[in-house]
Amino acid sequence: MSMLQIEKLNVWFGAGRDRVDAVKGAGFTVEQGASFGLVGESGSGKSTILRAITGLAPDWSGTITVDGKQISKARVKTFYKTVQMVFQDPYASLHPRHSVDQVLGETLHLHGFRDIDTRVVKLLDDVGLGQKFRFRYPHQLSGGQRQRVAIARALAPEPQLLLLDEPTSALDVSVQAEILNLLTDLRKDRGLTYLMVSHDLSVVGHMCERLAVMKDGEIVEIMDVAALRGMQATHPYSQHLLEASI
Repeated sequence: MSMLQIEKLNVWFGAGRDRVDAVKGAGFTVEQGASFGLVGESGSGKSTILRAITGLAPDWSGTITVDGKQISKARVKTFYKTVQMVFQDPYASLHPRHSVDQVLGETLHLHGFRDIDTRVVKLLDDVGLGQKFRFRYPHQLSGGQRQRVAIARALAPEPQLLLLDEPTSALDVSVQAEILNLLTDLRKDRGLTYLMVSHDLSVVGHMCERLAVMKDGEIVEIMDVAALRGMQATHPYSQHLLEASI
């Protein structure tokens, strides 16, 4: 069963002469429990697809189906119990004047949970932080710790699909592997489905089973990770990306 299906997706910004077509005719399917990567150079439309799914890019056409339900332009509240997003910059995505407890507690409250204290502690444990971080503020945390809080916030509504927008690119190399391993463990433990954007083919090779290569807003090739590792891309642009990553 597919968790996410994208068909003939077009996303644009502006209107008339100022219109920019950021995504053109994109289509792919992510099976339940799978991890699917979107790769390509900056500006290729990868993150824009995530934003269209979550409603952050309102101008789109085509079909987006999540867990068998076709979504409309207006997202219902229950949508965000199924789909959550982890952003690239954990410092920018966390409120600087809210403690970790407030960040997680408010998210849980918004989604109708009652046993908030217990759930906050459990979330912190699940992302490898523990209770000692509960009342700290973002400026008191390292980049990796902030991203763990951001992941905990995304997990709070108990989603099935996580959208990962370059979740390690803003972190030190030494911390990147820790976060990727955490995400791998969480996916296995919770049965999550991932759609991951990255410009780093080695990250996608580690995290995903299949991937789509994007260029100038279009998907030029979909392949499995075995083909990626075997340098078996068929499209010239995909071949160029692989050669550049060696």
